[in-house]
Amino acid sequence: QVQLVESGGGLVQPGGSLRLSCAVSGSISSIRSMGWYRQAPGKQRELVAYIPDDGTTNYAEAVLGRFTISRDNAKNTMYLQMDSLKPEDTAVYYCNAVSRIVDGAFNAYWGQGTQVTVSS
Repeated sequence: QVQLVESGGGLVQPGGSLRLSCAVSGSISSIRSMGWYRQAPGKQRELVAYIPDDGTTNYAEAVLGRFTISRDNAKNTMYLQMDSLKPEDTAVYYCNAVSRIVDGAFNAYWGQGTQVTVSS
């Protein structure tokens, strides 16, 4: 089992920055990929960025060049550094982890979400 807890959300002005954190506990060694999703009001949840075990980073086009995903294994924490924030970035941001159960079988885990509001 994997437990995820997000933090770092809040209110920020357009053009500002915010760093989200996702604390990971449980069967950490089973995690094969982690990522950030977001869900804006009235919209479906969408992938923002993800980082598999090989360390490669992947971003949605909407955040490319503005957001940076990273993992600090020593702290069991994943981060999302958000710069040049826009009002359209306003959403609840969720931490996600995909873990291997057995060969060829995986589970997905979600944090509780943290609100990010970009407004003047």
